[in-house]
Amino acid sequence: MAAKLRVTWKKSAIGYKRDQKRTIEALGLRRLGHSVEHGDNRAVRGMLTKVRHLVEVTEISSAETLSD
Repeated sequence: MAAKLRVTWKKSAIGYKRDQKRTIEALGLRRLGHSVEHGDNRAVRGMLTKVRHLVEVTEISSAETLSD
């Protein structure tokens, strides 16, 4: 697994079920185009699987994390 994951909200949640909208909120995403970073763990991976059609995920290596 990567050290961190960068999650970017790419598609509107309008028309999708409430649980998917709440997952977007739980990930900390506020608006379209907004990005957040999360540690790479099973809980976050499960959330991302649920909304994989709405977000874009980029793995960030530990070397990139240190340079920021």
